[in-house]
Amino acid sequence: MARILLLGESWFVYSVHQKGFDAFYTSEYTAGGQEFVAALRAAGHEVTHIPAHEITTALPLTAEGIHEIADVVVVSDVGANTFQVPPATFTRSVPEPDRTEVLRRFAETGGGLLMVGGYLTFAGIDAKARWGRTPLAAALPVEVLDRDDRVEMSAGSAPSVVAAHPVVDGLGETWPALLGLNEVVAKPAADLVAECGGHPLLVFGTYGAGRTGAFTSDLAPHWAPPEFLAWEGYGPLFDRTVRWLAGEELTPLAAAGVTEEVGA
Repeated sequence: MARILLLGESWFVYSVHQKGFDAFYTSEYTAGGQEFVAALRAAGHEVTHIPAHEITTALPLTAEGIHEIADVVVVSDVGANTFQVPPATFTRSVPEPDRTEVLRRFAETGGGLLMVGGYLTFAGIDAKARWGRTPLAAALPVEVLDRDDRVEMSAGSAPSVVAAHPVVDGLGETWPALLGLNEVVAKPAADLVAECGGHPLLVFGTYGAGRTGAFTSDLAPHWAPPEFLAWEGYGPLFDRTVRWLAGEELTPLAAAGVTEEVGA
């Protein structure tokens, strides 16, 4: 099984409570992606989570350093500024390695890399995620738009498999509805495997000696509603995704002892 390094999927919330004349503030920290982490650990993978606010201190500064701790890196709902504007550079003008270049080099030298959608991945809300303007953009199997790329689908849209690929072999032709995604364009040499609402949802490619992927919706709420998280294919989808990205040649689900397609 693979060693997975999850980057991002955490946030702080500051709230203002106003009651008549008076107001007070509360704060909350949340680490997301528990369903994703639980599914991968249940499949036997080793998962390490570096939350967004610890990336500049915990992520190795070389591709070789990442290879020592991970086979696959998952970037989820955290913008490029976190990787390119470390505190030492922003506050003291001290040069530091561009961590997006470190991730690009990790993929080029044989690592697996997956970018998962959210308000601060790909281009993101108000284009603040800005991944398309980083060195890592060259390694992704999709082109990142240079604008707010959110596609909100509050009524829900069911993903559909549009091409054969080892990752989705046996996962059924349609999946439970999602509530949104990031709009991207699949690169010509990439494999567009699944769509949602007419947009690329799951795309795979290769870069140098590595494999890369893009899942343009969420791995947890809010774009991934409870029905998607409870889908019996949720675990197999991400298990097979990280195994393929790690370089494993996948066995079809039927050959692995599954007699019916998941979700059929």
